[in-house]
Parts: sequence; structure tokens; C-alpha cells
Amino acid sequence: MTINNNKNKAPHPDTLCIHAGKEKGAHHGALTSPLFQTSTFIFENAAQGAARFAGEEPGYIYTRLGNPTTRELEIKIAALEKMEDAAATATGMAAVSGALLSFLEAGDHLIASKAIYGCSFALLNHQLPKWGIEVTFIDMDNVEELNAALQPNTKMVFAETPVNPNLKVLDLAMIGKFSSDHGLISVIDNTFMSPLLQTPVDFGIDIVIHSATKYLNGHGDVIAGVIASSAEKIETIKLTILKDVGGTMSPHDAWLILRGLKTLSVRMERHCQSAQTVAEFLEGHPLVSKVYYPGLPSHQGYSFLGKQMRGAGGVIGFELDGTIDEGQAFIDATQLFSIAVSLGDAESLIQHPASMTHSPYTQEERLEAGISDGLIRISVGLENVSDIVADLKQAFDYILALRSDSVSTAVSWR
Repeated sequence: MTINNNKNKAPHPDTLCIHAGKEKGAHHGALTSPLFQTSTFIFENAAQGAARFAGEEPGYIYTRLGNPTTRELEIKIAALEKMEDAAATATGMAAVSGALLSFLEAGDHLIASKAIYGCSFALLNHQLPKWGIEVTFIDMDNVEELNAALQPNTKMVFAETPVNPNLKVLDLAMIGKFSSDHGLISVIDNTFMSPLLQTPVDFGIDIVIHSATKYLNGHGDVIAGVIASSAEKIETIKLTILKDVGGTMSPHDAWLILRGLKTLSVRMERHCQSAQTVAEFLEGHPLVSKVYYPGLPSHQGYSFLGKQMRGAGGVIGFELDGTIDEGQAFIDATQLFSIAVSLGDAESLIQHPASMTHSPYTQEERLEAGISDGLIRISVGLENVSDIVADLKQAFDYILALRSDSVSTAVSWR
């Protein structure tokens, strides 16, 4: 559809969130795109069915292979990521596995960031070696580390930035150039940023993946993923791993994400504004020894704001200056926060990465990746920020009261 008469200027991403992929005037003039909740599609005759299976005629065959609702979502994500095409997947991990396994085979080598989502780490560290794919994990802070990990059979580089859960920011331009110079496929998980805050293709990245469960949907009622890349690579992904392994998205989930995307721009603005306020509060609290948030000048990723990232996002990591038991007590003491292992929802969420999202790591692997036992991760929601801060404050006060009671008991005993 045409939504801007200036053919040389693409619509603003805020506009694309609402209009990209929609067929104006289609579907009886319905404002909202309909949900095509069907498993299969009817052919006019046998010849048409044969032609579609042969790829000689466009059209839908079976929802695992394509569906009008999921297709609208794919077009919208491709436009937001400035890519040629996209593939909708059943989960975020289906996006990760689809992007990797469509291009890697036995004998290949993959370079990956040490700190990534726990299940991504489990796939790379525990499953890929079973299929003869070698993986080297590095900090990926500079090109020297990438060069040191490079092997003759290296085929791909995989990372996420900001890194989950300590929010380290990796240099996408450096990763993109290194990959291009050595003929490697670069894959970046962009879940923490969304396409509105970061578009990796601007820095030469080949494939971008998302857990669409998070910011893209934004309502905590969908499990899904998406892959964006060139038309050629997306075709390969769809016709191999997604088709044969079957990790494709349901039309209903695609419809819910399309609904969520309409408010992505206003949600991301609120997430970022509130997270900045919360991070500044945490950095000033005596019970917090370290805050991980790119919006703070003290954070390593601050220098990337305005260059690589258009905002710092809504996820914060911080170290509680106390014991593991106190960390668990702090999490349990929160009232507004929900103890849950996702992000990007309207509700503020809190979790303990070492025992939850990153439990597939051994303790040694976690520490090497910068994930301590005392690290707490929060996803700042859309509640009034003063209420979010007040909830954290009362949880800190609870820990201080516990310490005070402990001291009083010890003195009384003596």
C-alpha cells in the first residue's frame, strides 16, 4: 500500500508499525486485518494445486508453509528492520535455531558471544556439537578476539546486544565488518532493543532475530519469534528448517502480534523513560553495588547511544550488595513486580538470572560470561514510574529491616 507520496522517502518506523503489510481497502474494507485461522487452502482445480506446489503460481497451500496473517506480520517486521523479507516462527528459539541450522552443517564452525540467553547458550553449547558443528565462545569486545577465534571452517558469527542479562553493548559495526571481510554470516538477536531502537542491518548485519514474545507483542499472551534478512536467505530458511522441522508461527499468534505492534512506538518510549528513572534510583541506593543499564554514563554501553542505539531499552540488571538469600528475599518482597522470566510486557517483571533464565550455564560458565549469583534483572513495565520506584524502595527497606533484626537478635542473645 502507498502511505507516502514521496517515493524516495520511507515512512517513519512509527507509521510502519501500524501500516506496513496492510492491504488498504481489502477484506471488505475492514480497518483491522482479519485472522485467517485455517490450516489449509482450497485450490480451484488440481492443476492449480500442482502449480502452487511446483512454485509456478503464487498462492497459499498450507499454513505451515504460509498464511495471509503471518505474511502481513513478516512484511511489517521486514520493513521495520529495513530487510527484504522475514519469517515468522513459533518461538524465539525457533527463530534462533532456524537462522543457525539453515546455514550450518557438520564440519562448520560458529563464533558466539559468551553471554547470551540461556536456551540459546544450551543450543549452541549442548546441541550443535552433537551435529558436528563446533562453537567458540568469546567476549566479542573487539576485533582482536574475533580474529583469534577465526578458523578456516568458520561460517557464522552469533551474538545479542545488549547482552542478556548484564546489558553489555557489542559493537555491531565491528561485528558486521569482520563478518563481511571474512565472508561470514552475521546473526544478531535484537530482542532487547526492538527495531525501533536498533536496526542491525545499518551496520552490515546479515540476519536479525527476535523473540516476538517480548516487545513486539508487548502483552504477555504470545510465544513467537521472527527472522529478518535478505529475500534469498529467508527463502532458504522457510524452505528448509522451518518447513521440515515445523517451527512456524500460528495465524492467531501473528494476529495478536500485529495488534501489539500498533502501539510499539509509544510503548518503547514509555519503557525507556521509566527505565532511565529506575536505573538512576538504583544507582543511588546504598544496597546496590552495580547497575547495568546503557542509559547510565557509568555503563560501558553509554557511548553507543545516539550512534548504534536510539534508546537504552527497558531492561535493567543490578547487583544487590548482599547474600543470595537476601537477593531472593528482595525479589519476594516486591509487590508491584511480577516474578517472571520474560520482558517487554506492560507489567514490570523481576527475576534471578543465575537460577532462572541462565540456569543452563554452569557456575563457571556464568561467571566467565559476567553473570554473578547476585545479579537481578528487571523489565520495567508501563505502570506509573513512581509506583515502580516505590515498590523497589520498600523491598530494599525490607532487606535493611532484616539486617537490623538480625543484629538485634545477636545482641540480645549475647
